[in-house]
Amino acid sequence: MARLLLNKKRIDLACELRERGGSDGACARHAGVSKSIFSEWLHAGEMLRDHRNHGDFMQPEYYSRWIADARKTLPKLKNEIEANGGKYTREHKLLLELADEMHAATDAYVTECQVTIDSAKKLDAQLAMKELERFNPGEYSETSVARIIADQTGSESSDISNATLDALKIGRAFVDLYRDIIAHGHTEYVLNDGRGSGKSSFVGMIDPLLIVNNPTWHVLCIREHANTLRNSVYAQIQWGIDQLELTEKFKFTTSPLEITYIPTGQKIFFRGANDPMSIKSIKPPFGAIAVLHFEEYDQLAGPETVRSIMQSAIRGTDVAYIFKVFNTPRSMNHWANKEVATPKENRYLHRSSYLEMPPEWLGRVFLDEAEYLKQVNPDAYDNEYMGIANGTGGMVFPNVELRAITDAEIKLYDNIYEGLDFGYAVDPLHWVRLSYHAGRRELYIYDEFRAVKMGNKELAETLIAQKGCGYSRLIIADSAEPKSIADLNTYGLTVKGAEKPAESVRYSMKWLQNLAKIVIDPARCPYTAQEFTSYEYPRTKDGLVMSIYPDENNHSIDSTRYALNLQWRKAGN
Repeated sequence: MARLLLNKKRIDLACELRERGGSDGACARHAGVSKSIFSEWLHAGEMLRDHRNHGDFMQPEYYSRWIADARKTLPKLKNEIEANGGKYTREHKLLLELADEMHAATDAYVTECQVTIDSAKKLDAQLAMKELERFNPGEYSETSVARIIADQTGSESSDISNATLDALKIGRAFVDLYRDIIAHGHTEYVLNDGRGSGKSSFVGMIDPLLIVNNPTWHVLCIREHANTLRNSVYAQIQWGIDQLELTEKFKFTTSPLEITYIPTGQKIFFRGANDPMSIKSIKPPFGAIAVLHFEEYDQLAGPETVRSIMQSAIRGTDVAYIFKVFNTPRSMNHWANKEVATPKENRYLHRSSYLEMPPEWLGRVFLDEAEYLKQVNPDAYDNEYMGIANGTGGMVFPNVELRAITDAEIKLYDNIYEGLDFGYAVDPLHWVRLSYHAGRRELYIYDEFRAVKMGNKELAETLIAQKGCGYSRLIIADSAEPKSIADLNTYGLTVKGAEKPAESVRYSMKWLQNLAKIVIDPARCPYTAQEFTSYEYPRTKDGLVMSIYPDENNHSIDSTRYALNLQWRKAGN
């Protein structure tokens, strides 16, 4: 009920005080409410802000500073939005407004403090430093202020380290590249190597090394979606810092997602390309962003998105490093492959594969999987492991084979799986039955059921009567509809929600693409045959292929992914 107290006047009062440096407690009193109620508003607004910016709610663990509140409030917000037809209520809009305006007010005050330090003109730089520490706990110190002022005044500091990479920690394919980076032989470095080549590990060490050796530089790391950063490039850079033996000199925060070099206050920022405003709003405490790191570069929406990010990020510096790291897309018509194929004077193009890495770094399982794929699907091996673009179109599943599957074949199948993608009015529900042969990496899809505007009870009755489903046969369904899953279990089926780790769509789609073949009976499964054979990557307005899996006309594909949920989630896949 505390939210009912929120109104535009209280928002303005709180933000007015924050612009003058007010704390949360002072802002709460200024708005006429308790600090606990004000914190509840701020936390709810922050979660709604992330929902709006990223298209989904973040996990409670994302809010490490107030995880208990997140665990309590997130379910309430989800239920409220669902009850309101997927739209924000009036209270939600007020909470969003509070969060946005408090962010803006905080940024304005922090910027004022940063300018005070950067200019080194005001006598109260130490007070400004204390204020920065209040809004960014643990990220500023007297040493960092001294370093910034030293840079402005031309004095020297002995607290800045020089870092180098140990030759034993670099794969042999990266030695010449490392030398070129140290000499700044180029501005743009493209690493579109095969899987297991060590490219992400290498750049994960280069990013921190560059800022340690250049005390006014900052780093910006980009992926298409912000919620994929923490468990990928952020974790990789943490590992890289450890390899440099500099862990004690860096501070790691997850809310916001940042890494700070403690002696100087330099930052490594992390942002999602799908939220351009968050990129434009980055304000380094001093100096400029001079290192721009694109991870999974091919997943970005296209050249226009890249140009926009570069124009927003690289400003106020005459020297810059731009790293573009990705696995080579299969289609030669992919926009990233086209870009690489176009000569550019200031670009260093690096190519290597897992074969140039020390085998013990990769492990026997990785090497065995690579060799097996080479035998059963040479084209997929050449693309995935050797980094060769060997496709000519935008077809996602070139490994599909349409043919009749006989009753005699079906009788021999023993590894049978079933999947269900929910739908009702506009989108159809789709159930699929298939057999997967792990030894040969072959998939056979031989039964399906599709319907529109069918309720859960009728669906259960139909699958039991027509398809022989029941308690003894497990169906793995979309976990986004727990109520429907519970209904189907009540009506006589055994249904489990699919587990969806981060980037589950990409991983499961890649897994399907790397199968030796996907055999579909077009007579038994006409919808499935049509979807798999017509499913293509989207294209830019210039007709270039993008590494995006469209979320349309893919109901049978999703039900297939769900059916095989336990298979593609196994270690190594």
